[in-house]
Amino acid sequence: MSAVDELLARARRGLDRVDPARAATLQEAGGLLVDIRYARLRERDGTIPGALVVERNELEWRLDPTGEHRAPEATHHDLPIVVICNEGYASSLAAVSLHALGLHRATDLIGGFQAWREAGLPVQGAGLPAEG
Repeated sequence: MSAVDELLARARRGLDRVDPARAATLQEAGGLLVDIRYARLRERDGTIPGALVVERNELEWRLDPTGEHRAPEATHHDLPIVVICNEGYASSLAAVSLHALGLHRATDLIGGFQAWREAGLPVQGAGLPAEG
């Protein structure tokens, strides 16, 4: 196993990862979906209605409820947060980083945005052709 695969496996052992249906339920109950995909993927594939878009390099600053650069949605440490990347890899590492900030209910979406879309859940604004 590569070092990054081991890092990912360790990260996931500390998370209660969710599937798309559970993520949608958490969002309906007031949880926060956070899309960390880069702009080109969001433009190409669309976004999840109501999800907070935060570039990965800003994630900790925008979600720290005690920070001056926090997003208005980052209201408290008990907030359920589901981090979403494209396929569910980078989001696992990002969720662990949020745990280190005290956001103990942070997790990630198994299969990422692609799994959300494949589950037939709402997507808005898709438009750019896929690069091949």
